[in-house]
Amino acid sequence: MKFIFSNIKWIMLGSGIITCSMLLSALHPSLGLMLTFGDTLNGDLANIIVRNWAALITIVGGMLIYGAYNEPNRNLVLVVASLSKSIFVLLNLIYGSSFLMKSGIALVFDSILVIIFVSYLFLQKSKK
Repeated sequence: MKFIFSNIKWIMLGSGIITCSMLLSALHPSLGLMLTFGDTLNGDLANIIVRNWAALITIVGGMLIYGAYNEPNRNLVLVVASLSKSIFVLLNLIYGSSFLMKSGIALVFDSILVIIFVSYLFLQKSKK
């Protein structure tokens, strides 16, 4: 646990940069979906939904980078990122079983980050 607390800035920075890679899906929805899920959606509605989803994820990545350097807002950023990543994981486990072979890496990555972020929040609370 001490490792997480002493390295949270770098963990947030690295995970934020990786999370910002979803910008690809905002710019090229079909490619982003194919890389993430191994499938794609077509049409104008798909473009709206996928681009918005990807932009929101990219914003969370940007928030992680910001929170890495802005300690007063770090807890809020970690709560938002944990909620966002938890929802993504849960929705995939509930509805996305046919995509798990492709999305599994993202699910494991996000699950590990949620555990790290929540651990940091509890560890920080216990230090006060």
